[in-house]
Amino acid sequence: MQLNEVKALITGGVSGLGLAVARKVVSGGGQAVLLDINDEAGAAVESELGGAAKYIRSDVTSEQDVSVAVTSAKAIMGRINVAMNCAGIIGAGRVLGREAAMPLDYFSNVIQVNLIGSFNIIKASGAAMESNPPGADGERGVIISTASVAAYEGQIGQAAYSASKAGIVGMTLPIAREFARIGIRVNAIAPGIFWTPMVDGLPVAVQESLGASIPFPHRLGKAEEFADLAAHIMENSYINGETIRLDGAVRLAPK
Repeated sequence: MQLNEVKALITGGVSGLGLAVARKVVSGGGQAVLLDINDEAGAAVESELGGAAKYIRSDVTSEQDVSVAVTSAKAIMGRINVAMNCAGIIGAGRVLGREAAMPLDYFSNVIQVNLIGSFNIIKASGAAMESNPPGADGERGVIISTASVAAYEGQIGQAAYSASKAGIVGMTLPIAREFARIGIRVNAIAPGIFWTPMVDGLPVAVQESLGASIPFPHRLGKAEEFADLAAHIMENSYINGETIRLDGAVRLAPK
């Protein structure tokens, strides 16, 4: 599909990678409904993007919240033909810390937000897309999730985060195979180290060190580059069941 045909549901849509995707979609003539839990940022993004974007407060870990948001998004845009999972949390911590072992609730929360939240969106948006009229090649929709290079080379302290992102990689192909019968493509992007609000808060020396660790180019990824790849996946109907690394050839060291 072309960007001017996109009716996108984007989680984590008012900051970072999700906001970059929203800007890309809207600049291409499409529409977006942005799910997040930051009302102030949501209002600012609505003002920036105008009538082509609408913010809805929604917790992706809540099946009920997601169901209501999908229904609202369909009413706003007429249909949903793209779902973009960008909501997530870092979740850094050792399994056996200096003071105590990692609480199970901590591990579970990271899985709940990153993996279960993505699944909630895939399930609900897939059901919504099923009734879309088929386009070229019989396509009814595209779903893209955000994994991470940590799914493959998790560092010390990333057990919970890596597990959550590896789960996204692991479910992408089987869901793509299942959804093939209804014409919905399912893919994921595994970004490396990107400029995000979290990185902005790090000391300059740490930022420079992170950039220097990237083989080429020697810098952190830009959110706009992530959005460019997401847009290409939307437009290229032969990309399906794939997790694409976007990382400047970095391979994470143990720590």
